Amino acid sequence: MASFTLTPETWERVKIKFLRKYRDLAQADLSFTLGQEDQLVKQLMQLVKRDEAYIEFTIKKALADADGNRL
Repeated sequence: MASFTLTPETWERVKIKFLRKYRDLAQADLSFTLGQEDQLVKQLMQLVKRDEAYIEFTIKKALADADGNRL
């Protein structure tokens, strides 16, 4: 189970950061349904070829500084 909770607004900010860091991703690759954080983590694991801990750490880091530009 994911150790974070996203809202549509916070996901938009995190998504922008993922798109900047992983330029080969497309907007369509990063779809998110409210309450489906676990599914999002699995999807991102496949897309960026990293493990679950890295994905969760990266999302939490982005949420900690939602207004910043860095991921």
